[in-house]
Amino acid sequence: MLDSVDFRIPSMRHRVSPEEWQARMDLAACYRLVALYEMSDLIANHVSVRVPGEEAFLINPYGMLYEEITASSLIKIDHEGNVLLKPDFPGQDYGVNRAGFVIHSAIHKAKHEIACVAHTHTWAGMAVSSLDCGLLPMTQTSMRFAKISYHDYQGVVLDLEMQDALVRDLGDNNAMILRNHGLLTVGNTVAECFNALHRLELSCKTQIAAMSCGTKLREVPQAVIDATYMNYQPHVRRPYGVLDWPALCRKLDRIDPSWRD
Repeated sequence: MLDSVDFRIPSMRHRVSPEEWQARMDLAACYRLVALYEMSDLIANHVSVRVPGEEAFLINPYGMLYEEITASSLIKIDHEGNVLLKPDFPGQDYGVNRAGFVIHSAIHKAKHEIACVAHTHTWAGMAVSSLDCGLLPMTQTSMRFAKISYHDYQGVVLDLEMQDALVRDLGDNNAMILRNHGLLTVGNTVAECFNALHRLELSCKTQIAAMSCGTKLREVPQAVIDATYMNYQPHVRRPYGVLDWPALCRKLDRIDPSWRD
């Protein structure tokens, strides 16, 4: 077994552009936040970010916990899965999870306006993904996702043939429930993507909590749901993450600033 105190990854800062380094720090922060808010699943799942100005994206090495991820530990791959740049992992040779490549490359390749893609297997997300009713617009928070996308389960996402259906089912929405699987969100920035993921997770948790009470759910008129949904759309408000992302990064710095390394 490798002693964790010896697992120090050399800095990649001098090997990448300033723009890529910023993307690396943002993505590392997102991984730490996913872990902090208990949305991780050991070494499984993935968050990716497009490398500015390149046909490539950054993703986690398969073998590290989210709480360990740093700016230098991320692997850069192209849309075909070729590794373009990876760090020197002490005593290890981590690669990229196949399902992570298939899911994330599909969206990055088809939708150049999207910078970040996140996918989770949380207990609440998996529970709602298994319900025939899907996500119910039963709270103000969940009404933000009143027109969420759905993708039917077709097995572990290992085949490139599955990519077209993923992209088609996502459409123009920023969130999708992978039936019998988990959650997926996208964003024009890492901050937007994490904000959507956090709120989607909260929507799933509140639905499971309310349904567990075994009593009739309070319905909201469709007109109110529609109006609330519109209030959350990009053209009527500032981008998500503008205010909360800097505060979240300060929170991480107080806990452990090593994500910036």
